[in-house]
Amino acid sequence: MLRVAGIGVGDLGRLELRLLAELDDVEVVAGADPSHDARAAFAHELGVPTYENYEEMLHEEHVDAACIVTPHTLHYEQAKACLEHGVHVHLEKPMVTSVDHAQHLIDLADDRDLVLAVGYQRHLDPRFAEIRRLVDDGRIGEVHMATCYLEQEWIRWTQHQWRSNPDLSGGGQLYDSGSHLLDALLWSTRSTPVSVAATVDNRGHDVDVNSALAATLERDDGEGHITASIGVSGAGQSSPAPGEMLTLLGTDGTISFDGETIRVIEDGMTYTATPDDPGFDDITRRKLQNFVDAIRGDVELEIPAEDALKVTALTEAAYDAAENGQTVDVGELLDRS
Repeated sequence: MLRVAGIGVGDLGRLELRLLAELDDVEVVAGADPSHDARAAFAHELGVPTYENYEEMLHEEHVDAACIVTPHTLHYEQAKACLEHGVHVHLEKPMVTSVDHAQHLIDLADDRDLVLAVGYQRHLDPRFAEIRRLVDDGRIGEVHMATCYLEQEWIRWTQHQWRSNPDLSGGGQLYDSGSHLLDALLWSTRSTPVSVAATVDNRGHDVDVNSALAATLERDDGEGHITASIGVSGAGQSSPAPGEMLTLLGTDGTISFDGETIRVIEDGMTYTATPDDPGFDDITRRKLQNFVDAIRGDVELEIPAEDALKVTALTEAAYDAAENGQTVDVGELLDRS
């Protein structure tokens, strides 16, 4: 029996723990959160002990794995404590808000032979998996350019929450929902960020709302670069799920995705497919099942922390580029870490 505890038992944390409790041979044994209301709701739903302090929980409970769903800047210390206790970690995105912290967690997990997963659920979304398969199959030749955006009615409902407090969030929409877009781009093209220039608009708030990135990505097969244009808006019209678009230009064709339909143009012919949207709960269940199966050694981890490290590096470099008005070498950040 895999004994799982939650750190952060707000709405998303409770959802993930309920889904974990439904998996075979998984037992949710405890949860920690500084919020009395969150602890009360968690205790009512799952009927297990709750703690105000996660470190006390780790000392008091026998825990095999932890599910961390907390404000972004708290992730590092919480995940570090779990790994040092020999606990496998599923960490919600973004992984952390520092490249050095990301690498340190990866090293800790490797040294202790622990699973460290990050919640980028598009890896388990059949629509993005199909885009990655099309790229892998060479359907459009060598990808050399990408353009993508994500928009969401985000700042209106976050402006009075922790997400709009940079001390807790580490940044705005680029680090929040925009993090999924960066991950989807890098994952679907099997690429690593090399450099980025950026502009950011806070629109009168304490965190970024709109971001525009011009990035160079290096294909992981070493066969060339991808020029990428990335837009993220937290003042869009889509709510609660974001609206997004991804287009990949290749030497022999184009793949585009508008959030519903995948369109492939190759050899002058156009093909379309509209895969079913599995829904948030189902994708969340898939990523948690993969986390559990990876701990048991049954499968490869679909959302490894090394992928999240790339996203953290690109995000941090973009903020630096926007602040200083210059192109930032992302590869240097990754090499340093």
